[in-house]
Amino acid sequence: MKHLIYLLLLWPMLNGAQDKISGTIFEANNNNQNLPLAGANVYWLNTEIGAVTNLDGEFNLPYNTNYKKLVVSYVGFKTDTLTINELKPIKHWLQPSDNLDEVTVTSRKRATAKSFLSATNVMTVSSDELLKAACCNLSESFETNPSIDVNFADAVSGTRQIKMLGLTSPYILIATENIPTVRGASQAFGLSFIPGTWVESIQITKGAGSVVNGFESIAGQINAELVKPTTDNKFFVNFYGASSERMELNTHFNTNVSEKWSTGLYLHGNTHNQKHDVNNDGFLDMPLYNQINIMNRWQYTNPQKGLVSFINLKFLNDEKQAGQVDFNPDTDKLTTNYWGSEIDTKRYEISAKLGYVNPQIPWQSVGVQTAFSGHKQESYYGLNVYEINHNSLYANVIYNSIISDSRHKIKTGLSYTYDHYDEVLDVDNLNPNYERTENSVGAFFEYNFDNLEKLNLTAGLRVDHHNLLGTFITPRFHARYTPWGKSAFRASFGRGKRSANIFAENQSVFATSRSINVLNNSGEIYGLDPEIAWNYGLSYLQGFNLFGRKADVTLDFYRTDFKNQVVVDYENPQEINFYNLDGESYANSFQVEMNYNVFKGFDLRTAYKFYDVKTDYSSGKLEKPLTPKHRVFANASYSTALKDDGKQWKFDATYNWLGTQRFSSTVINPTAFQLGDRTPTVATLNAQITRVFSPKFEVYLGGENITNVRQDNPVLSADDPFGSYFDTTFVYGPIFGSMYYAGLRFKVL
Repeated sequence: MKHLIYLLLLWPMLNGAQDKISGTIFEANNNNQNLPLAGANVYWLNTEIGAVTNLDGEFNLPYNTNYKKLVVSYVGFKTDTLTINELKPIKHWLQPSDNLDEVTVTSRKRATAKSFLSATNVMTVSSDELLKAACCNLSESFETNPSIDVNFADAVSGTRQIKMLGLTSPYILIATENIPTVRGASQAFGLSFIPGTWVESIQITKGAGSVVNGFESIAGQINAELVKPTTDNKFFVNFYGASSERMELNTHFNTNVSEKWSTGLYLHGNTHNQKHDVNNDGFLDMPLYNQINIMNRWQYTNPQKGLVSFINLKFLNDEKQAGQVDFNPDTDKLTTNYWGSEIDTKRYEISAKLGYVNPQIPWQSVGVQTAFSGHKQESYYGLNVYEINHNSLYANVIYNSIISDSRHKIKTGLSYTYDHYDEVLDVDNLNPNYERTENSVGAFFEYNFDNLEKLNLTAGLRVDHHNLLGTFITPRFHARYTPWGKSAFRASFGRGKRSANIFAENQSVFATSRSINVLNNSGEIYGLDPEIAWNYGLSYLQGFNLFGRKADVTLDFYRTDFKNQVVVDYENPQEINFYNLDGESYANSFQVEMNYNVFKGFDLRTAYKFYDVKTDYSSGKLEKPLTPKHRVFANASYSTALKDDGKQWKFDATYNWLGTQRFSSTVINPTAFQLGDRTPTVATLNAQITRVFSPKFEVYLGGENITNVRQDNPVLSADDPFGSYFDTTFVYGPIFGSMYYAGLRFKVL
């Protein structure tokens, strides 16, 4: 077996590659800027062999000497036919069409795109989709996406948590430009550390992802692509203010340092210093906070030598205060005067990416990714103290090539991760110090077959050696089959393995009066064994015309089976118990989604989701708490025609309905501190109006939870926070009620 694995990993090095042509398509403009055209069609004349350019305008196609004419087209631009006499990289600039009607149609590119061609079930969320809501950070970027569920983790910290396929974010690999980012110490709050204006697009992959990005992914992968100095605006400012007295400011400065070097300085600041207690329970409905976030991004491009590189330097300072309205940290910290909490985080990151494409053999490329981060959180919740220092190093080397022809693509490489955790706790029943080092080295191989018509499949395998988890194999498989036009049947399966950071991932446990117990003691991490799960998925995508307008429908079903899981057991209201699974734990997720262009400028997206998520707890098999079985989603957006002077109106509304959710048991509490078996249903409505005055300036006005839905009594035993029944984790809906906001965006192109 060992020799077979080595052979698979070394195979691309032993095989030549041929018969493939690649290139980049740009938009011709008067500023002599290389603006890549994403979504341009490139195909061989009189054949069905073609491709669509990626976000960087890049494409690659099979080639043989019979192909002579290459057609390049894009709505709103003149179609060009290129004569190809030799195999070399292509750079081509498309001229805008003189037909104004075509230019108007260009603005109707779909804000969320699903691929009919890829083997993985992936959707790309563009910056246009992100602007439909005032997504001030990544945790707020999924309000208009039915595949991601968003809710608050507890009633005091204001932290939004996301779920995919019925599982929380620790089971999702969350990356920034394919470098795992929201993990370890940053798991609870990391999504709020990525400002929305820094994000160029988001790729959401359901199910087992690629082996290239590691072994930890179980439910799916979310990758955020950041804006680039060469394509972002020279100057950009976004100012946001809300009725809650939340204020945010984002500014981007981009410039060309030389012919090959460009740099961008990105600044983000947010503040909220007004106390709100709408439900009069004595606790803040949202925390007070201040955040400063800075990124300096460098880009190097040398197309003659086939080189492109990015270097990112980031610094974050985030401060939160939560708890009772009368809490004053200067006099009440770690006392029983008033219950309060402070969470102070400092984080810095250094990352670099280098890509090399062989100018003579363009189907061969090498990518190198490296990142180092230091994360320090000092926090307390009432009388519970929790501090964590996490230093992390990540490196990944990827080699891309083909076997025989471009229908057979391969990726292979090596990866290395290093994580050092130092946690300090002052909590009853727990060890005051948890310190450990994790490191792993792995090798991976991924094969992709794509005949560009009926079949596309990707099979990957990686082998990792981890100092605490041992040596193990991670297989992943994805397939897409197209039996007829505008259709895609997909199937996937894959295995994931991870070490659970039980305190960093579940910090809301400290905001209770429960005793915290870790029941196992034979494992390598907190005495617990690693989590292992298999994910299986089926999906069907069909595009069609309805009353002469474009539409598509998607049905998918995914099942996650845990072979081992760290169970977080809330079923005794006086305790929180962490222990390894003894029995069965699974998550079934079914979703049907329909997108329809009702008429010109008006798009409607609707979805229904059903979850069946159950675990064998020590008290028996139970439905996972605070996970609705049923969810109904609808989003409607309308844009007026773009006028010659750049003026435009945009309207957007999103409706969410959540079915009842199971409360964890409170039956042994006194009657005054008992909850029912299930929550009420919850329905919320968000809306936004944007007025574009010119390509440089626009304003927006919106509202969240317009129907003013509020959860009654989100804090259990709020009048006695140091008593035996205090708990802030029974949150199933909005706490603050309706909130309205306004903002402006100004840019220099």
